[in-house]
Amino acid sequence: MLEIGSLIDGKYKILNKIGQGSMGVVYLAMNERANKPWAIKEVRRDGVKDFELVKQGLIVEANILKRLRHPRLPSIVDVIENEDTFLIVMDYIEGNTLEKVLEEYGALPQENVIQWAKQLCDVLGYLHSRNPPIIHRDIKPKNIMLKPDGDIMLFDFGTAREFKERNVKDTVCLGTIGYAAPEQFGGQGQTDARTDIYGLGATLYHLVTGRSPAEPPYEIRPIREINPTLSSGFERIILKCTQRDPAARYQSCAELMYALEHYEEMDDYYKKGQKKKLFLFFAAAIMTIAFSAVSVFGYVSAEQKLGEDYDMILTESSGANLSAVEKENLLLQAMSVLPGDSRAYLQLIDLFLSGDDSVFTKEEAAVITQIKAGLDQTDGQGISSTIYPLDTLKSQNPEGYAEVSYQIGLAYWYDYEVVSERRSSAVEWFSNAIEKYPIAQTFVDIGECHQDIRKFSGQQRTEDMYSAYGELWDKLNQLFKNTYDIEDNDTKILVWNEIADTISDRAGYFISVTSAEEMQSLLDEIKKEAEDLQSITKYQDVKRIINELLQKIDLAMNRVESALG
Repeated sequence: MLEIGSLIDGKYKILNKIGQGSMGVVYLAMNERANKPWAIKEVRRDGVKDFELVKQGLIVEANILKRLRHPRLPSIVDVIENEDTFLIVMDYIEGNTLEKVLEEYGALPQENVIQWAKQLCDVLGYLHSRNPPIIHRDIKPKNIMLKPDGDIMLFDFGTAREFKERNVKDTVCLGTIGYAAPEQFGGQGQTDARTDIYGLGATLYHLVTGRSPAEPPYEIRPIREINPTLSSGFERIILKCTQRDPAARYQSCAELMYALEHYEEMDDYYKKGQKKKLFLFFAAAIMTIAFSAVSVFGYVSAEQKLGEDYDMILTESSGANLSAVEKENLLLQAMSVLPGDSRAYLQLIDLFLSGDDSVFTKEEAAVITQIKAGLDQTDGQGISSTIYPLDTLKSQNPEGYAEVSYQIGLAYWYDYEVVSERRSSAVEWFSNAIEKYPIAQTFVDIGECHQDIRKFSGQQRTEDMYSAYGELWDKLNQLFKNTYDIEDNDTKILVWNEIADTISDRAGYFISVTSAEEMQSLLDEIKKEAEDLQSITKYQDVKRIINELLQKIDLAMNRVESALG
């Protein structure tokens, strides 16, 4: 061991010991000429097994850090080597490792952990963007330093390696059990950027739950099973980071950073609205249509690696034993394989609107936004690129793009959980579908009318307000007339519900721009059409949905009577 007060290499005075690990001791030293503190890591031949192997790891670490410049990485300034000792002189980082912080405080605040996650994404993104990319391979709380200002630093590059495109697998399998990705232990190809994403996900799990994945039972559970107050959006991010299959994880730190910046939009903690039985039936019908276009080749195991052709991925995504997240990941993979085919997009919308609750959540809306903004993908050689699936779909398959836009518009209009944003969010998508679906223009017009009307919220009734309601009334009549040209009965029922709901909610305003007789006449026409459809359909679900519609119409009639009074 170095003696306190001794002078190393004629310039570094050892002040005291500040840390000790399995491979050596770390000292605080002072360069008295420069009046600057440094950290010196000492590894002695008599202190470790396989000294030469450890020494080679330290040389790798030193060589990597020497050519890196990032505010969250320590700098190497000197390497001092002799027969029995190896010393690395590096920046002194004041603070504690996150491992020590966990030991002292236990589970750490979610807000802090998310901020650290963003900082780690930034530094890992820097490492992965080097040429060749640098893979850390040992992301864990022990290797992350928390400074007094609340920021973090990443260190210990002893297991890092440079990504080599031609390599089939890593030469040496290194990493810490619990934090290391499955591919670090051989048999699954070489490690790449997604390996560090796994380690980061495992680290975030430990920080936010206080439970180490490196200790029994060696598992990463949904974090809200441990602490129900945590964000479901953050839970989803951690689970995606730690998927066994690298293709099911975030494919780059940029993609992960985007998710972290929008985790609240992915959060389903908010109370969801009343179940939409009507759209459940509609979604099931569309799903049947979409699936009928897919060649069914039989059940494909969820453990099977991706890389099959587009149709096989779609078939795999319909597997009964898959979770919703696994199905979503497969559909996103299909979009990256063949972005000009609309089937994967339609199946994703169906997936979001299926199940016991057909609410279109903020989390699901964030996925649609992500597809629109671009998806990161990695080819077989680990080279990352960004594709813009919807742009490709629009250019290669305009009709498919219009259909996808129309279905997204319907999802926002009828089932988005943020009720106040339903119409405004839907208008953008409906506007992309007008050429193929003329009724989309009416939805756009109605949405714009509602946006105009919202300007008058809480104000006295004025001529401009009446003008806006008059325009909305005209659009409702046009919307009803458009249903005569619609062959799909499910869509007709959706439109009839929209009209009945709007009249019921706004009868007190409509009475100033039209007569009670006109409102009742329109409701009577809808009622007649609905009863005719009910009399001929053989589906009990449809009959029940129409019964609910007829009850809405009766309520709207009563509201009209009240408005007249």
